[in-house]
Amino acid sequence: MSEKTKVIIMRHGETDYTAENKVLGNKNVPLNENGEKEAAKAAEKLAEEGVDLIYVSPLERARKTGEIVAAKQEKNCTSMEMDCLREQDFGVFEGKSRDDAGYQAAKREFFKRYEGGESFADVVARVYPFLDMVLEKHEGKTILIVAHKGVCRVIANYFEDMENEEFATFDMEPCEYKIFEA
Repeated sequence: MSEKTKVIIMRHGETDYTAENKVLGNKNVPLNENGEKEAAKAAEKLAEEGVDLIYVSPLERARKTGEIVAAKQEKNCTSMEMDCLREQDFGVFEGKSRDDAGYQAAKREFFKRYEGGESFADVVARVYPFLDMVLEKHEGKTILIVAHKGVCRVIANYFEDMENEEFATFDMEPCEYKIFEA
């Protein structure tokens, strides 16, 4: 009988873009001061989970959040960057208000690429094989994945098979995390 693998997904800490409710995809925006505080607070809570390994997006906001969390773990866990965890490319909507009507309509067209960007299907194509590898390679371990709201949405769907509206309205606050077992 195989041991269950615990997969924890965590959204990066606050940035100026998230504080201003702007669409933030592949632009490399750093954590702001509040984001670093959020990451430290979440790291304290995550210390109880016994994280064995941390995978992070290569974008600075996720990488820094992962570093802060890794420093607070009892185990000496490493943080590995994975390009497949970078945020979805929102194309022409990058930097616009998340309340923009065009953006809100476009984010419900899961298979259509944002103009100049990616579709959710593109993100699934790079994230699902990574998750298959994690579950195969790290059986019985506790793995933390620090990424972005769009990537966290895709990962949550991998484990929960969301309905369309649930997927479209999925939300995670900065440094919020969710735990899945497989």
